[in-house]
Amino acid sequence: MFFNTMYNVVDTFYAGLISTQAISALSLSFMIFFTIIGLGYGFSSAITALIGNASGRSKRFLASLYAHKGIFFMQLIALALTLVGFLISPYLFTLLGASGAYMDMALDYINIILAGTIFFMTNFALNAILVSRGDTKSYRNTLIFGFFANLVLNPLFIYGFLFIPAMGIKGIALSTVLIQLLNALYLLRKVMDTKLVHFEKISYFFPHKKVYKQMINQGIPSSMNMLIMSIGSLILMYFVSLYGVKAVAGYGIGFRVEQIMLLPALGLSSAVLSLVSNNFGAKRFDRVQETVNKALKYGFIIATFGIIFLYIFGKTIVSQFDSDPIVIGFGYDYLVVEVLIFYAYVILFICVSTLQGIKKPKMIVYIGLYRQLIAKYAIAYVIVIWLALDYIYLWVGVLIMIYSAAIFAYFYTHKLLSKYKLPIK
Repeated sequence: MFFNTMYNVVDTFYAGLISTQAISALSLSFMIFFTIIGLGYGFSSAITALIGNASGRSKRFLASLYAHKGIFFMQLIALALTLVGFLISPYLFTLLGASGAYMDMALDYINIILAGTIFFMTNFALNAILVSRGDTKSYRNTLIFGFFANLVLNPLFIYGFLFIPAMGIKGIALSTVLIQLLNALYLLRKVMDTKLVHFEKISYFFPHKKVYKQMINQGIPSSMNMLIMSIGSLILMYFVSLYGVKAVAGYGIGFRVEQIMLLPALGLSSAVLSLVSNNFGAKRFDRVQETVNKALKYGFIIATFGIIFLYIFGKTIVSQFDSDPIVIGFGYDYLVVEVLIFYAYVILFICVSTLQGIKKPKMIVYIGLYRQLIAKYAIAYVIVIWLALDYIYLWVGVLIMIYSAAIFAYFYTHKLLSKYKLPIK
């Protein structure tokens, strides 16, 4: 997940070489990009949980069926997201204050990303199958490859070379889509090695009402949580945009830098989902408890390191993306408050994965509604519109809101696991 984070950092760095406006355009587009990633993550978690539970009960044919149909299911979602994205992105960017060259840059980037959504979703499905078998290394390999390939392809497509024309911000998007295509080919080969997926009977891939219903029932809560997060990000971006284009650029840089330490915790949550779903299916409740306890321990260690690192080097890192002192100020103001939320994020990530793994994901949606929509809008409105406070106070409000959600999630998960005699120690 570190390399996934650095991939995004590379994109932001090269956008900064184009212009501050390009960074802002990338930041706007990332909100839609995050929706694609969020839904993919949510439904892939459902596929992992279903395959994991079937495998834990030694029902290999059922696990194979989930794997085949999960791949095609994710591709159908990709097509729907592509169509909806093309329709709504101009209106969303207008709402967020984009116009003229700013709008053109945002659309140039996101339209290519939307066209390549099918590769993103296929990779999510293939990785879900591998994670259910305990293989997180293959996806790690694609992220490492993607990072280094992006270092080469970004300048190649942005500035052009020989027969390749200079594409500007379009080149950043094209690099991402091409890398996703190459990764899909690699992950498909690794999935074929598991023997869970084959092409002997193409009918195994065809839609099946009962299986799709299970995937939807299992995946909707987590996917809705990620979708709600995306809408929440759009709400936040709207209020940030009221401070100006440079605030949007600073927030975009700060957000990407923050992910350097936050996404490893998200990677840890993927491990929790795989281990909890398999052991819960096998009724090894003692291992479920051990998984949650160790994940919280390691998550807090990661968070502590992230806080120290970004407090020391945060401003220096932000300044590498844009030399404008105003943009740097906005980026660092975001970081100095946001890093303090790391512990809350660890709790939320692990609790969400645990609830998904024991097939009790409904509360995920309600927690998401509170922290991403209801509380976020209320706090942002009061701070930005009603009280007209400085930019940094927006993030102080966000900190209070996320900690309240994390505390609730922790005690709710504690209570639920207690029914299986699995209290969180």
